[in-house]
Amino acid sequence: MHRLLVSAAHKSSGKTTLSIGLAAALRERGLAVQPFKKGPDYIDPLWLSAAAGRACRNLDLYLSRPESIVESFDDACAGAEVALVEGNKGLYDGLALDGSNSNAALAGLLGLPVVLVLDARGMTRGIAPLILGYQAFDRSIRIAGVILNRLGGARHESKLRAVIEHYTDVPVLGSVHESEALRIEERHLGLMPATEAGEAPALIARLADAVRGSVDLDALLAACGTPGRRSNSTRMAARLCGWCSGASGS
Repeated sequence: MHRLLVSAAHKSSGKTTLSIGLAAALRERGLAVQPFKKGPDYIDPLWLSAAAGRACRNLDLYLSRPESIVESFDDACAGAEVALVEGNKGLYDGLALDGSNSNAALAGLLGLPVVLVLDARGMTRGIAPLILGYQAFDRSIRIAGVILNRLGGARHESKLRAVIEHYTDVPVLGSVHESEALRIEERHLGLMPATEAGEAPALIARLADAVRGSVDLDALLAACGTPGRRSNSTRMAARLCGWCSGASGS
């Protein structure tokens, strides 16, 4: 089974639109895609459900115990060929100082390789230390690859690919150029819910087309085809449960 967590360096990097596009593009390949969303979000799951054709499940380290998250994840994955988890905010962001409710903690708990979506606007050589820093910050987290988003053109893409190949060992799985046609309307709570967006099916189709044309899906599936080891799950669960107990007692 292919499993991945789609995360980013920071909020508003485009991971939701790319997650929707990935779910739809993989579904078009005939794969059964089970989507998940980290956190209590209800809007993104509506889009992911529509794209994947399967009900999206929430995975919340603050509201649920780790063992419940593992059980919910495994149950929802029954019959699926791809488990796609969309993170929230950045990979290491979270309320807890020790990162116990971060996207990285969820990836560690479930043994998920991470695909990092990077908003590359205005970046060239500086993208290398960003990737290297995210790798070095927690060596137990496997960054399976990056998808470059909001590129300024072919020349920009070429420069970034050369820098990443020269300085890092992280594969570039895709590169998406800036396009107004891929934008989902937003309002005060975030994205417009898919149930209210009249053009949702058309937009999902455009996102699938964009992903199919700019992301190497074969390379992505190969990079995320072997489940990450869950050898740290027990230790991670105990750590998370300890934080949850402390939080509930405060």
